[in-house]
Amino acid sequence: MKGIVRIRLARFGRKHSPVYNIVVSRARTGRDTKPIEVIGTYNPIPAPLPLELKKQGARPVKDVALDFSRAKYWLGVGAQPTEPIVKLFKKAGILNMEWPAPSEVLKPINDKVAVPQKDILE
Repeated sequence: MKGIVRIRLARFGRKHSPVYNIVVSRARTGRDTKPIEVIGTYNPIPAPLPLELKKQGARPVKDVALDFSRAKYWLGVGAQPTEPIVKLFKKAGILNMEWPAPSEVLKPINDKVAVPQKDILE
């Protein structure tokens, strides 16, 4: 399989009520094209809570179904997660909170301040 492989969200559902599949697909394909593999689902709209639970201070939860072993496999073979997937994986415990490691984060190339050209000539 050539090219960059990404783990991302593919939108389904109706207007104003999205449901997402967590899919593994090539980076250059469209959002809703046929993926390599579907590894889970994500419903960002929480189900309403009964009145008794609301009074107790309970918070509604968003529904996430994920195949952990397949997600770890795809990360292990080099699939790149998108930002929303990184947030979901961190909450699920698949990625550690420091991901990507500080050594991998891009750092500024040069910290020096540019000197105007006229100061150099004088």
